[in-house]
Amino acid sequence: MNPYKILLVEDDAEISEMLKNFLETENYEVACALDGQQACSMFDDMSFDLVLLDLMIPKISGMGVMQHIRQSSYVPIIIISAKDSESDKTLGLGLGADDYITKPFSVVEALARIKAALRRTMQYDSAAVDTPAVLKAGELTLDLTDYTVKKKEKSIDLTAKEFEILKLFMQNPKKVYTKEQLYTLVWNDVYCGDENAVNVHISRLRNKIEEDPRNPRYVLTVWGIGYKLGECMGGS
Repeated sequence: MNPYKILLVEDDAEISEMLKNFLETENYEVACALDGQQACSMFDDMSFDLVLLDLMIPKISGMGVMQHIRQSSYVPIIIISAKDSESDKTLGLGLGADDYITKPFSVVEALARIKAALRRTMQYDSAAVDTPAVLKAGELTLDLTDYTVKKKEKSIDLTAKEFEILKLFMQNPKKVYTKEQLYTLVWNDVYCGDENAVNVHISRLRNKIEEDPRNPRYVLTVWGIGYKLGECMGGS
């Protein structure tokens, strides 16, 4: 099996070199970009399995790079940043990041997050073989062949996590999922009681698919338990 290929976007040469050397000893192939412009160019020219992205980089910001990537790809993106406020994390996750690592961090922690993100992607790809190509709920259509979502034939741009959450609901329209279950299934990681990641993604998903996010019809809250697909929306 060929090694996974990672794009590492980090303007601190010392951190970049340390991470690159460590990941290569773990049999990952790593390409480094020192600024946002170089990162966008490299991503467009090469194929990557995962992106490690610093936010504070020159020329094009980390957020700008992430938006560029999300225009064409659902590749896992893990932010690595010294900005550790809840607003920064919420913004990063909302724009399409799959995970957020705060500096300073250990290379062991980074490796664990990378493995979790790649494992989730592998499981998603293998599960797709046994999943109907097109799922429908109300006016929503989710196509697993090209990873698109449409409402009344109008395309809706979802992040990878938002897509996974909606797919989970549409595949299991009668099931109620707790936040812990959603985190475990979508993030493929151990739930540590932090509800923020799940809350942010549910909110962003509702803003994109609901006519009135304050009175949702597709993603319903089951108070005291979690979330489920609206009862009138089931079907495939």
